[in-house]
Amino acid sequence: MKTSIHRRAIADYPGKQSLLKLATGLILGFCLSSCTNPGVNQAGESSGSQPQVVSTSTIIADLAESIATEEIQLSSILTPGVDPHIYEPVPADSIALENADLILYNGYNLEPELIKLMNAAGVNARKVAVGEVALPLLMEKQAATTADPHVWGDVTNAIAMVNAIRDALSELSPENAAAIAENAANYTATLEELHRWIQGQIATIPPENRRLVTTHDAFQYYAQSYGLKIIGTLIGISTEEQPSAQTVTRLVEDIKRAQVPAIFAETTINPQLIRTVAAEAGVKLAPQELYSDSIGVAGSESDSYIKMMVSNTRAVVEALGGTYTPFVEAQK
Repeated sequence: MKTSIHRRAIADYPGKQSLLKLATGLILGFCLSSCTNPGVNQAGESSGSQPQVVSTSTIIADLAESIATEEIQLSSILTPGVDPHIYEPVPADSIALENADLILYNGYNLEPELIKLMNAAGVNARKVAVGEVALPLLMEKQAATTADPHVWGDVTNAIAMVNAIRDALSELSPENAAAIAENAANYTATLEELHRWIQGQIATIPPENRRLVTTHDAFQYYAQSYGLKIIGTLIGISTEEQPSAQTVTRLVEDIKRAQVPAIFAETTINPQLIRTVAAEAGVKLAPQELYSDSIGVAGSESDSYIKMMVSNTRAVVEALGGTYTPFVEAQK
């Protein structure tokens, strides 16, 4: 049986007073260590037997949840909707990392502050950069070459990430290796179906419309794998960047030349500026925002990696003039 992940309610704290941040972090830390700690059962007694696995991003958390067993306790630092590029750690994060037996993080600097914390704190857990099993796309940034961290946009990369998680969990809990391997095989089969489905969906878009404009540069892997061309973005691969007036003007002109039918906002980024770009370029802003760095909140149509990829593909296909057919997982 698969385990159920505990996603801690850690808020994003930019701009808050340090005292408030510390107080809130201590409260959360208390809850983490006494109320929801993997070593504490429902009766409040310490079990101390379950391996503790902490993930950084919601996408990695979902992949891990899909293949782990109930004998492995999972928790996630980031919650749905939180941007890993700009997330600022709180004291509870240090506690979680220090108590972990295994840390699963994306790497390629997706979550820079958490990586710094992980490397600076007294963390003895094994650390696995799950996203770095994929061959990176290299992007030019201020005369330097940077690895694009958004590797999961290509579902074949997500399969490689699942394999890396499977191996790490199996090493951590060898007595559950057979069950983990079975879960991973079943999940991989679904991901392979998803990959083929996305290919077929994008193929329904008229060739001249297979062009993508988004808020930040998070869809290069998706575009390369599924036959789209990135016309431009407001900002680069990190949401820490701020677009200049020149960048906005240039993007507007690129959109006009490309004559794309729609451009896209993203769920983790304020859409106001991309709305302005759409208005100035005289193009429609797609009604459905894309999920770039986080899955959706629990109960939403995008509350898992698979559902996020389906939602994004539907948004792209419908906005760019294709014919959408729902994804139906084959019966196993």
